Amino acid sequence: MERQVHNSLFSRFEEKKGSKWAIIAIASIPLIMTLGNSMLIPILPLMEKQLHISKLQSSLIITVYSIVAIFLIPIAGFLSDKFGRKIVIIPSLIIAGLGGILSGYASWQFDSAFTWIIVGRILQGIGAAGAFPIVLPLVGDIYKKEEDVSSSLGIIETANTFGKVLSPILGSLIAGLLWFLPFFAIPVFCFISLVLIMICVKKPKDDDHQLSFGRFVKNTKTIFKEHWKWLFAVFIIGAIIMFILFGLLFYLSSILEDKYGYDGVKKGFLLAIPLAALCIASFIAGKVIKDSLKKMKWITFFGMVLAGVSVAATMFSDRFTYLIIVILFCGIGIGASLPCLDAILTQSIEKEMRGTITSIFSAMRFAGVAAGPPVIAILMKGKITDMIILLAALSIIAALLAFKAIKPEKGKKVVEMEPVFE
Repeated sequence: MERQVHNSLFSRFEEKKGSKWAIIAIASIPLIMTLGNSMLIPILPLMEKQLHISKLQSSLIITVYSIVAIFLIPIAGFLSDKFGRKIVIIPSLIIAGLGGILSGYASWQFDSAFTWIIVGRILQGIGAAGAFPIVLPLVGDIYKKEEDVSSSLGIIETANTFGKVLSPILGSLIAGLLWFLPFFAIPVFCFISLVLIMICVKKPKDDDHQLSFGRFVKNTKTIFKEHWKWLFAVFIIGAIIMFILFGLLFYLSSILEDKYGYDGVKKGFLLAIPLAALCIASFIAGKVIKDSLKKMKWITFFGMVLAGVSVAATMFSDRFTYLIIVILFCGIGIGASLPCLDAILTQSIEKEMRGTITSIFSAMRFAGVAAGPPVIAILMKGKITDMIILLAALSIIAALLAFKAIKPEKGKKVVEMEPVFE
């Protein structure tokens, strides 16, 4: 009897240890995919000079990566529901790595490299579509307790935001050696993540993925028929958040160099300040929300209000320190909201359709990433006030959507209910 208890405790300890390593491996995917995109933002002005391209063209290096992912992410979600998560993730990481090699080689060897860089970024977008969005349902598959899911999603979103913190510093450091080296860093990161996934992530017990296309269509229609209000609200909020974040990063990267004279590693560290606040806010929010839908709703609401007020406050002064502090508060608002949106989706959708629905959410986030830099590049040619009004208005729209669409029953938790709407 004593031996059985000992074996049971040892088995549970090993399982918990294995889960921790699995989360570390899974968290490497958003970290690396974020590095693969955000790492290029601080060096876009340098690329403009090296490639002799305009600000709008340089923004396309970020945008095409996301546009490709938007269309392919729902397909990847369906495939992960049908065949399994790892089967989709592993080849996707390989494709993303090949895209980085192509962009880097073109920058190094070709006279007219811009077109080939775009082709390489398209390949990276294909890889990102099959890797990044599968992370959320995979966490939901591994853990049974909703509290563990929320906490782990906080870690995943923290890894994502930490990638954004690390990106400007790492991108500036690597580009300081050779301007195109960040492209070659991407396949190295993808290889590390690939090894971690293959070794540390085991197929969860009772993990049957047998979803037929007919059942997929029927289930999708049923889910949207019953929950379209809160689903569309979460999707739109996700798109708005990433539009604001990447739009502000593009703006801040440009003015730090053009207006304040900061470039290279100095600029990387300055860009990392609001992103570090975003990272910390994501981690804390993931711990705080546990499995309470009510907390998720109100943290998202107040997070977006804070983001909107912070963006609007940039109208009152263009002093450097003031601007960094204001954008830092915007980062806190965005960072607190992201794990809440992840948890609402992951805990409210049944496992069989989780990959598909969370993938649509990821596609909407990528839509925001794709639209942010080019829209801000266009607005920067005119009055900066127009840009501020747009971003502040979008933040308030997101806050109102969170307030109106997510209606949890008093005192109940996600595990016991689904969101209730008027």
